[in-house]
Amino acid sequence: MVLGFMRTITADSTPRTKSPATVGDPALDARIRSIVADMGGDKPKDLIEELVVTALKMARDQTTVADLKMINRALKEMRWASRVFAPYRMERKVSVFGSARTPHDAPESLAAEEFGRKMRERGWMVITGGGDGIMGAAHRGAGRERSFGLNIKLPFEQSANDTIDGDKKLVNFNYFFTRKLNFVKESHAIALFPGGFGTMDEGFEALTLMQTGKARIFPLVLVDAPGGCYWKTVLDFLHNHLLRLGLISKDDFNFLHFCTVDEAVEHVLHFYSNFHSYRWLGPRIIMRLQKPLPATKLADMNKQFADVLLVGGFENSAALPEERGEPEIADLPRLVFTPQKRNFARLRKVIDVVNE
Repeated sequence: MVLGFMRTITADSTPRTKSPATVGDPALDARIRSIVADMGGDKPKDLIEELVVTALKMARDQTTVADLKMINRALKEMRWASRVFAPYRMERKVSVFGSARTPHDAPESLAAEEFGRKMRERGWMVITGGGDGIMGAAHRGAGRERSFGLNIKLPFEQSANDTIDGDKKLVNFNYFFTRKLNFVKESHAIALFPGGFGTMDEGFEALTLMQTGKARIFPLVLVDAPGGCYWKTVLDFLHNHLLRLGLISKDDFNFLHFCTVDEAVEHVLHFYSNFHSYRWLGPRIIMRLQKPLPATKLADMNKQFADVLLVGGFENSAALPEERGEPEIADLPRLVFTPQKRNFARLRKVIDVVNE
């Protein structure tokens, strides 16, 4: 099954109707269009032109040299990561986070290795930060062929583990923000194992992005060693402080699933049992499914999720004309609806019901 289109809910393959990018000089604009045309390629030329125009505008802005270096390096990192992932767009991938300091024979590491192995056996690839500890364990389970490493350059601690070291699927980042973007952009699920500040950072950022609708919804599982209390302690804090004080809602816990290794594997796989992917098309969500929903189920969903809907109801549909840029999934049935854009945790429940 083709999966590359699942990377973001905001990607839009419809023709752009906005005005062409311009530097304010018609002659220079024409030269830019000519250069882009001469480069060839199958990418939308208006987007490439806009990238060039943005770079040229920085030449006359009051942009500092330090900012130019940062923007330039960030863009090069994003471009290189995109190039590395490109041959594997059709593969499902799970990102595994956890401490680099966990000994390889610790129960948490053994659990991560088992998770990586079982996901590989189900046809998935495993992305980690490329370091040792939990990351190295997940890679040992997945094996070199089914592993990606997104390494961060640090003055200490973070070197590539033996499984991914020297592999073409190891990407080195200077910036955490470009690295974190690729974790979310390229993953179809996230598994969090016990870890330090970095694990918390990655986990809570993914939760924040889903909660605010800035990233597509995907399964996020919390996995501990057998009998471990790491995530139980975290969940107790979330319930007893954040929820009690009204800083998060009860629905936000829809994004989390605390489980064993076997339960984590089944939870991730079940998420994609009927649900396939979704995208926004204006105010509507176009949800791609493996099989259409019966009319009776649509009627039940219209009642159960009345608070989710802005107008209308849930409707079965074929591929829409605006999706013509994705012919590889044209045969999949669609579920189309117009949601309120205020409680994305409820959309997670919609996906759960779609999979029932």
